[in-house]
Amino acid sequence: MTGIQEEINQKYGKKLRVRVCGVLIEDEKVLLVHHRSLGAENSLWAPPGGGMEYGESAEAALKREFKEEVNLEIDIQQFLFVHEYLDPPLHGIELFFLVNRTAGQLSLGTDPEMTKKNQLLTHTGFYSLERFKPNKLSELHYVLQHVNNLEELINLKGYFKFH
Repeated sequence: MTGIQEEINQKYGKKLRVRVCGVLIEDEKVLLVHHRSLGAENSLWAPPGGGMEYGESAEAALKREFKEEVNLEIDIQQFLFVHEYLDPPLHGIELFFLVNRTAGQLSLGTDPEMTKKNQLLTHTGFYSLERFKPNKLSELHYVLQHVNNLEELINLKGYFKFH
């Protein structure tokens, strides 16, 4: 196990976490953040988001995560769905929201829970889902692997456990 994998396991492993994730769509592309050392290929593209802190509302947590990860301020438009993420040692209940940008210039931020040398975030940007299909599909968050387009994504309703 590498140093980064040990730190991920220590901070997040074998704990059930409640996470918030924001779907931000502009010009028919979705905002994604690349995480190294996560996912089946040690490469994971996912919407910005992260764990809620004790006493923090889902709205406040999502706004904080967007500021930390991509330096954007957002408004929450609507709740979309729940996804149970299970990729041992990680287990999370993820609340997905449709959001829009209110301020800020997109740039890669940091994950304050991780040490400087073990930062997970490597890239961010707006991408079409077609960019990942079919050759890089396994690098997408499970939810994104199971939709054909962004309209399907924002119309998902319910509780999902994609794997």
